[in-house]
Amino acid sequence: MTESVELVINGDIVTATTNESILELAQRLGYSIPHLCHKPGLRPEGNCRACMVEIEGERVLAASCCRKVESGMVIYTQNERAKTAQKGVLELLLSDAPESSIKDDDELTHWVKYLGLESSRYPKRERVSVDISHPAINVDLNYCIQCTRCVRACREEQVNDVIGYAFRGASSSIIFDFSDALGSSSCVGCGECVQACPTGALSSKLLTEDAQSEKKVDSVCPYCGVGCLLTYHVLDNQLLKVEGKDGLANQSRLCVKGRYGFDYVHNPERLTTPLIRRDDAPKQADVEFDPAHPEAIFRPASWDEALDKATEGFKHILHDSGSQALAGLGSAKGSCEEAYLFQKLIRTGFGNNNVDHCTRLCHASSVEALLEGVGSGSVSNPIRDVEHADVIIITGANPAINHPVGASWMKNAIKRGTQLIYMDPRQSAMSRHATHHIRFKPASDVALLNAMMHVIITEGLVDEEFIQHRTEGYAELKAHVKDYAPEQMSSICGVDPDQIRQIARLYATAKNAMIFWGMGVSQHIHGTDNARCLIALCMICGQIGRPGTGLHPLRGQNNVQGASDVGLIPMMYPDYQPVSSEQAQLKFETVWQKGLSDQPGLTTVEITNAAYEGNIKGLYVEGENPAMSDPESLHVREALSRLDHLVVQDIFLTETAHYADVVLPASAFPEKTGTFINSDRMVQLGRQAIDPPGDAKQDLWIIQQIAQRLGLDWNYDGPEQVFNEIRQVMPSVSGITWDRLQLETVTYPCRNEGDAGEPVLFTQNFPTQSGKARLVPASIIRPDETEDKDYPFVLITGRQLEHWHTGSMTRRSVVLDNLEPQAYVEINPDDARQMKLAANGKVQLETRRGSIEVNVRISENPQPGTVFMPFCYQEAAANILTNPALDPKARIAEVKYCAVRVRALE
Repeated sequence: MTESVELVINGDIVTATTNESILELAQRLGYSIPHLCHKPGLRPEGNCRACMVEIEGERVLAASCCRKVESGMVIYTQNERAKTAQKGVLELLLSDAPESSIKDDDELTHWVKYLGLESSRYPKRERVSVDISHPAINVDLNYCIQCTRCVRACREEQVNDVIGYAFRGASSSIIFDFSDALGSSSCVGCGECVQACPTGALSSKLLTEDAQSEKKVDSVCPYCGVGCLLTYHVLDNQLLKVEGKDGLANQSRLCVKGRYGFDYVHNPERLTTPLIRRDDAPKQADVEFDPAHPEAIFRPASWDEALDKATEGFKHILHDSGSQALAGLGSAKGSCEEAYLFQKLIRTGFGNNNVDHCTRLCHASSVEALLEGVGSGSVSNPIRDVEHADVIIITGANPAINHPVGASWMKNAIKRGTQLIYMDPRQSAMSRHATHHIRFKPASDVALLNAMMHVIITEGLVDEEFIQHRTEGYAELKAHVKDYAPEQMSSICGVDPDQIRQIARLYATAKNAMIFWGMGVSQHIHGTDNARCLIALCMICGQIGRPGTGLHPLRGQNNVQGASDVGLIPMMYPDYQPVSSEQAQLKFETVWQKGLSDQPGLTTVEITNAAYEGNIKGLYVEGENPAMSDPESLHVREALSRLDHLVVQDIFLTETAHYADVVLPASAFPEKTGTFINSDRMVQLGRQAIDPPGDAKQDLWIIQQIAQRLGLDWNYDGPEQVFNEIRQVMPSVSGITWDRLQLETVTYPCRNEGDAGEPVLFTQNFPTQSGKARLVPASIIRPDETEDKDYPFVLITGRQLEHWHTGSMTRRSVVLDNLEPQAYVEINPDDARQMKLAANGKVQLETRRGSIEVNVRISENPQPGTVFMPFCYQEAAANILTNPALDPKARIAEVKYCAVRVRALE
């Protein structure tokens, strides 16, 4: 229990709390105490002894970083005895480092200069060789003072367990795995050790010795939905490096993409001038193109010419074919303000609701089920609530790869005793942390989840009071799952009945339990049913409405939550107000001063199908890459080539831009200011750090220019004005001011200015018509396409740690592309032996939609009979193979399951 105590420090009588260390108290009061092994966020170690202080009445000095304050203490941090000890320690540490260790920017140098030391009188140690084997990190242990900050950062903070402290005495040393070179070790490149190192023994390869930033800009990571805060270091309009910032979602932690994947903005392939397709370059779906040489297809143009041509094409289609012949695809990588203006442009400028973005390909089924079941498509609890959970279920997700910092909080909780039920057909980096790893058969989620509910209901483990007062439809659900006993479902899902019973009991009897899921759940034709089962499982156990409980679909891209919230979807206005609602339509017609359609629009896959059939003739694509991200890519590319008019707004000449009539060079993430909403519903401000290159423009400016040429009277002077309009139409964020976001992160809903926000939802009721959660039974539905003698394997696609989505950013990042430069398919060793495949050999993968050639990576991760492939490699595009069959409710494609044959190539 924490108590307030009174004590004396350097002659001053002060008040402290018993959970404070002497070092923390001194820092709070403005006293400087040298320290090197201590770093906020890491466990206090007390091994460098640089922070020694004197406590009156005690024979020996105390390490202030790990000594807690006590009532009546009299402490001296700067008297002669303490200063002598501090200087002696630093002099000894200097003797361990080469002469060149006195630099300008490390912590050791700072404290050496603070104490007035210039050199050490002790002999130097023998130098060791420098390890430069890793693409991102240099290892020079000549500078190492063995403070173990890197060990604690790797093993206790990120829980990657790569760095250790080995040997004894003069031979003691930091090592990687079994004394491997860092580049050969299991290091995932998160760089947490580099950020922790106080001497430069571990340093970034991207930063030159003499480069010092002229400014630092706080912003948000542009990759996954965790929403890590970071700080850009900038010199001469160039990003030098990235450091983690202490945010609610990450507490200074970053992953390899967030820390080292920023240099794509300086790639020479950046679009810097508007482009118009040459008259002698007709669109052809099967033509290869080189994004480094746009002049082969396009000619440069002025902004006025390009914008005029872009809008004139849309106007002609509106005049000749009507509004339903136009559509727009926006981006989850842009800001909320960009997404809001884009959907507003389609609805008021094109006159229809044919607007969508990548959420249709990731969590549309989750959102559909959540809106149906609990009245909200958002997560109920933040990721970090795992610290309050006794049990975690992760299913259809690989957070260590797709949400690495979020996974670190999960691993921290597991180390403290939280039990993990990991349910996934594949083995992954999270498997070794699992109490139970349930490797069920692909696409058998409903069978497994219904069997779990059968156990919970028949054994009387349900929360009767919660069911009675806060749910509806329980009787129907109970009757439905009666036929789903584990013994009957075992052959379908491939899980032993006793194991099903064990995990069902574990979840149901936990005091607090959370469920996380990813696209392994959602990207099926039965994705909505999968999510319905997870919702029902949660509700019958009453595991919602408290810290450490709830439902959390892990959002993929950095602003997929925000883009959906502000209406970048075809059936909803901002804040999920249905376009078919007269009340919602009137509201937005009043605010936008424009008549609106009440017909839900086409979704992503439906838009490309309509383009293929000739019904969609014009398309505006902002920051999206359907030629790579959508299923059955060859069909998509043919559809794009058939469009009368395609305008693409992007930072690179993507695979989609290849088919454009007009290409508009836009701003990258560090080149803009705007709000972004992470997976936890946290509204955060991304700040512009550098200017766009050449004649590239801000996305908000480009969208407004298109709007004005379509006759819309738009004159927003920046993102703040757009955000204020968003507040006007979205009750969930109406209480969040732009000024407040300059200072802090706010979790919506926040309806009134000054409200704290609501990290935990559904504490009392649900935003449904009845105020209760609706339990919806789900039956087993087979995948649209199953394996057979001609196509005997199941193909599963996904992301990988080093690359993101379609690779347009990460494959143009030097470090990330060096770490994973080559497309591959993972094949189980048993299958590889039967097919006589060798590692790094080449195979042809073929489905009913197309074929690709790719290298083999033999791995235990996929089950026998299944293969796994990332979809970010243009030269071996996995989505050429995938199935565009749609979930009938959410219109999401079944890209997580299709039948494929594998043939060895010479």
